[in-house]
Amino acid sequence: MSAKVRIDVWSDVVCPWCYIGKRRLETAIGRFEHADQVQVRWHSFQLDPSHPKGVREPVYDMLAKKVGGTAAQVRQMTGHVSELAAAEGLAYDFDRAVAVNTLDAHRLGQLAAEHGLDDPMHERLLRAHLVEGEAVDDPDTLVRLGTEVGLPDEEVRRVVGGDAYAGEVAADVREAQRLGAGGVPFFVLNNTWGVSGAQPADVFLSALQQAYSAAAR
Repeated sequence: MSAKVRIDVWSDVVCPWCYIGKRRLETAIGRFEHADQVQVRWHSFQLDPSHPKGVREPVYDMLAKKVGGTAAQVRQMTGHVSELAAAEGLAYDFDRAVAVNTLDAHRLGQLAAEHGLDDPMHERLLRAHLVEGEAVDDPDTLVRLGTEVGLPDEEVRRVVGGDAYAGEVAADVREAQRLGAGGVPFFVLNNTWGVSGAQPADVFLSALQQAYSAAAR
């Protein structure tokens, strides 16, 4: 029987480093000789759960307040992140990015996980926020993105229009805190090996090899 590697990932859908980390992990899996034995499961994490629901704020303004920097400093900081993203094939557009409360987006992600679509759903939400400048708290937007990845329209509307899966989102966040995740992205392989941050693909590949070897013993 082949060894398996399960990767649990905690990530927020508005997190620039999470999208970079996702791409680097995918690169590592693509180079891993046992890629067909790898399963990735996405978990909810809110970078700023206190962000008022329904309030949309340009990311530049949000970051300036958060770090206490000038507009020029914030643009320099996001420019650096954009360059790193571009190296992974991601065209970030911080000029259009809007900071929102991500609870509803994560509730949609929880629904997607039940359908085995958590990876494409997380991918779609990250792209919508970081590349396309979409407000990922907008109900109509969430319905459109959910159905785009193949979720049943009626289920998506029910979840987006209510409060289903809020408990599952909170449980994911508590689990991340229990594991000592100070931020995201945060990766755990086979409940044993932790990788924190958007590490280079080589780091992920090494962790994959280590986890696989241990599971094969």
